[in-house]
Amino acid sequence: MTRSFEILGKFESESDCQKLLYAPLAEKLTCRETQVYRFEFEGDEAALEAFVQRVLVDAISQTSRDASTPAFEKRAFELEFGMKGGALDLEKEMIQNYYRSLENPGFELKKLTLRRRIYVFGEGARPEPFVRDVCNPAIHTWEVRQAA
Repeated sequence: MTRSFEILGKFESESDCQKLLYAPLAEKLTCRETQVYRFEFEGDEAALEAFVQRVLVDAISQTSRDASTPAFEKRAFELEFGMKGGALDLEKEMIQNYYRSLENPGFELKKLTLRRRIYVFGEGARPEPFVRDVCNPAIHTWEVRQAA
């Protein structure tokens, strides 16, 4: 089975996209960033959800949701990117090490994929500058999803 969780900051709001880019934009665009964790697993889904809440979510400042649909409907597009399979991902390694240290987690972790999502808002937003400046083709894979 596969489950994806998107972690959002409770106190975060849209911010200027220019912080992500090297060259200035002609348009005034804003963005929100989130983290997505995809688990391929066998076993108790409730145990996986409890693991996510205990290990990946700060109950005071973050919330989690099902990542299969976009968190923000009014986006122009979303850029989702993560490390290629052979690249070292320290956060992923630490999560897997913690999972392996558990005596009885209640589920068997088959595969874990970490991705970053950037939701971009604003008229005339184009993904090309974001892909160019945020994604490194040597270490990242990415996908752009335009709003419907």
